[in-house]
Order: sequence, then structure tokens, then C-alpha cells
Amino acid sequence: MPRATYLGELELTVLLALDRLDEDAYGMAVYDEIVTATSREISAPTIYVTLARLEDKSYARSRKGRAESARGGRAKKYYRITAAGRRAVAQSRAMLESLWQPKERPSG
Repeated sequence: MPRATYLGELELTVLLALDRLDEDAYGMAVYDEIVTATSREISAPTIYVTLARLEDKSYARSRKGRAESARGGRAKKYYRITAAGRRAVAQSRAMLESLWQPKERPSG
């Protein structure tokens, strides 16, 4: 049986934001989603580092959008959660939910 993979808090948060944003998930949109949903103060570069780490782990993948003149001809980089990312999110959720359950204690 393969070992379960558990995500760090920020990795889990970023993957959930990718899932919520779907086709509109680019770096600053992910940042805005997380700040809005969690009221958590984080730096935008932290999001980009986490996105790169999730890509390295194959939990997310990216694609380049069209170049935009408003961005100096640069293209946005869009991200999507992968099937492996969804499995990692599910494993983390199951682990966290199991910890929320009261521990069974022997009666006596």
C-alpha cells in the first residue's frame, strides 16, 4: 500500500484555491482568493514559491495564457490542480477529519 501524502497548510490552501478558481487560477488570483477567504496576511511571492513546489510534486500544472499588452507583452501563467493533487487533498482531509473525532477511551 503506498504511503499517504499529507500537505502542509499553505500547500493545502493553495490547492483548494486552484480548485475553486478553476480556469481563472493564475498567481495573483490565487493570492486574492486565499486572502479573501481566510483573511490571512501572506506575501504574493510566497504563493508563487508554493505553486512552483506543487508543480514539482505534480500536484499542479501550469500553462501560459496569451500575451497581454497591459502586462508589457507578458503572458499570465495559469495553474490547475492535477488528479494527484486532488488525491493529496483528499488524504489530508481524511487525516484531519480523523483527528477531529473524539478518541475512544476504554470504559471503566
